[in-house]
Amino acid sequence: MKKNIVILSAFLSPLRSGAEACAEEVPLALKDQHNFTIVTARMRRDLPKNDMLNGSIPVVRVGLGFTFDKWLFPMLAPRVVRKLCPEVVHAVLETFAGLALVFCNAPKKILTCQTTNRSFLKSTIVRNPQVITVISNALMNTVSSLGRKDAILISNGIDLSSLNAARQSVEKVPGRVLFVGRLEKQKGIDTLLHAFAELSPGAHLRIVGDGSEWGALQKLTTRLGITDRVEFVGRVEPYQIAKEYALAEVFCGLSRSEALGNVFLEAQAAGCAVIGTRVGGIPDIIEDNKTGLLVDPDNMSDAVIALQKVLSDKTLRAVLAKAGSAHAQNFSWEMIASQYAKLY
Repeated sequence: MKKNIVILSAFLSPLRSGAEACAEEVPLALKDQHNFTIVTARMRRDLPKNDMLNGSIPVVRVGLGFTFDKWLFPMLAPRVVRKLCPEVVHAVLETFAGLALVFCNAPKKILTCQTTNRSFLKSTIVRNPQVITVISNALMNTVSSLGRKDAILISNGIDLSSLNAARQSVEKVPGRVLFVGRLEKQKGIDTLLHAFAELSPGAHLRIVGDGSEWGALQKLTTRLGITDRVEFVGRVEPYQIAKEYALAEVFCGLSRSEALGNVFLEAQAAGCAVIGTRVGGIPDIIEDNKTGLLVDPDNMSDAVIALQKVLSDKTLRAVLAKAGSAHAQNFSWEMIASQYAKLY
């Protein structure tokens, strides 16, 4: 029998980041099994209050259409939930959606924890629902320290079919190194640029994404004298991302913090040799010297060595790419959604 399930997520397309992907991909994968409604913050005046996700999942946007709607979300979303009378309320991200869940009443409440960067009211938020899931072992340790010893590990997923198709349709560009993500300090892009400046001129770096560090990173690139070898692409549409991964030989993300790091899974699926840092959930994805290489964050010399190694050694690149791709095949959204189906 189909259940009525409400998904709470303060951010949804076209405003979502990787952390909120679960709020869209899981109901889309399970729409034939249950009746879903997604409640989100409006955030922009041009976004309708009532909408449909992919023409199949009802979306209710609350707020006035301004960025402060995310702060109103914990108060407004529970009012919508009361009218919908769901059997299950599932909040994605233990910030605004997690706080909204505290004020909801439902037979079953599920919280999916997605971030290591927020602590405000986190103890209250993670103690409230009957069921709590985390996307990495790093978050498992975090919620355990707050008293939740019963968390269930369910990773985020990736659009495996698109990544596999892109990999088969293009040839990799020799010497291309890729970064995909928000241009923020926590992503360690400054360390990547410093490391890249030490590499031979044959390598070329593409930085895909936007963020508050855009101007500062471009100035750093100029100061390092590598503007001819670094391209800031900006934000690209989701359907273009798979091709960006597929064209790169190496993916390098030198994050200072990361709850999981979906970009590393996506890069593996697209056949990149992957370099990441020993922080947060990244070691859940990268097994050092097997499915990629791990370095310490803020360690420019280690990053240089790792980049030189994979760029100069074709055999090593092939071995890491093959093992990484095999690993990533276990993370399709259909597989991840099936785990949530058991909880629902």
